[in-house]
Amino acid sequence: MFQRKLKVGYFALTWLNIYATAYYGNYIFFLLREEYGFGNEDNLLYAALGGFLYVFGSWYGGNFAQRRGYYVALKIGFSLMALSLAAGMFVNTAVGQLIVFLGWNLGMCFTWPTLEALASEGEDRKGLTRMLGIYNVVWASGAAVTYFTGGALLEGLGPKSLFWFPAALHVTQFLTLLFLQRHAQALPTQHANITSDSGPIDPHDAAIPPARRKAFLRLAWIANPFAYIAMNTVLPLIPDVAARLSLSTTLAGFVCSVWMFARLFSFAVLWRWSGWHYHFGWLAGAYVAMIGSFGALLLVENLAVVVMSQLVFGVAVGVIYYSSLFYSMDVGETKGEHGGFHEALIGVGLCGGPAIGTVALRVFPSNPDAGTIGVAVVLAVGLWAVLVVGVALRGGGKRELAQKSLR
Repeated sequence: MFQRKLKVGYFALTWLNIYATAYYGNYIFFLLREEYGFGNEDNLLYAALGGFLYVFGSWYGGNFAQRRGYYVALKIGFSLMALSLAAGMFVNTAVGQLIVFLGWNLGMCFTWPTLEALASEGEDRKGLTRMLGIYNVVWASGAAVTYFTGGALLEGLGPKSLFWFPAALHVTQFLTLLFLQRHAQALPTQHANITSDSGPIDPHDAAIPPARRKAFLRLAWIANPFAYIAMNTVLPLIPDVAARLSLSTTLAGFVCSVWMFARLFSFAVLWRWSGWHYHFGWLAGAYVAMIGSFGALLLVENLAVVVMSQLVFGVAVGVIYYSSLFYSMDVGETKGEHGGFHEALIGVGLCGGPAIGTVALRVFPSNPDAGTIGVAVVLAVGLWAVLVVGVALRGGGKRELAQKSLR
């Protein structure tokens, strides 16, 4: 029971983490556009550098948390993020802001793999489904609320709030962590009620052989980076979408947060309904929907189309992300390491999307939509890879049925 109360604390840390990281990480692109004259290419390059660091940093952060302890990793992460943002208040150059951004990214690498592991540790397979569902709803709700309110908050509190406000939240996280650690020490071990894989989540999952589970894990690990390529291309270009639609920063926050609420809705459904587990069609269908809605969101200058495409986009990337995290934690015992690898693959998308967009804009400087089109082509390549693995999965399943019928 006490371990459950600790998890409530971990979910509180998760919500604070997403609010702080989403406020700074999303709205920094508005600041760069307005204060330093950044265009689409500059914003995309900025985002790509942060994503490149996150690829390696999150993998290391997950392994560090597994070896040295979750609380140690979170203390390092919260401290680095708070200190980086505090320094950002006194920096007045684009290069200086990049250093702040990278320092903050490095700190974040120690937080997300660890928070995912804390949500998963100590659970049998039925509990794992419940805890990952809560975790995803918590962070997705924080992301949606942050983007919805962030524009008004930024305009109301001023550009400096982009630094001091999330820094204050990171300090709050650090103090909350000390409180949780003190109470966790009352337990025999940090994860005193860790249980074995005591039972299947549902009858369908029980029938899935280990090799097929691992194949679905690889499949989700292929798809999720491409989903983040799409998402992290959308975020730096939101200021441009807002400009095309003549939206203020506040209205951009309202309108362009629709896809985040759609993602939250998909997380809630996927948590309560397990019928999608280990079914290739759900993942492939979500990927196809993601490509189409991505293009409509960034290329069509019509408010109704932008809103509708966000609804589809949010649900699609929600299915893909949930698949990656669920299979990562369902298949592996080393939660910190698998969480780190899951986040490292996210980093591939965080870097890849903006990098592809930047290259496309440089190759075709006369076409302002070259970055979007270039990313769409790469997403199509990802679809090909997903389908190839999916066909192999279906072939393997038919062989398993044939072998059973011969016994």
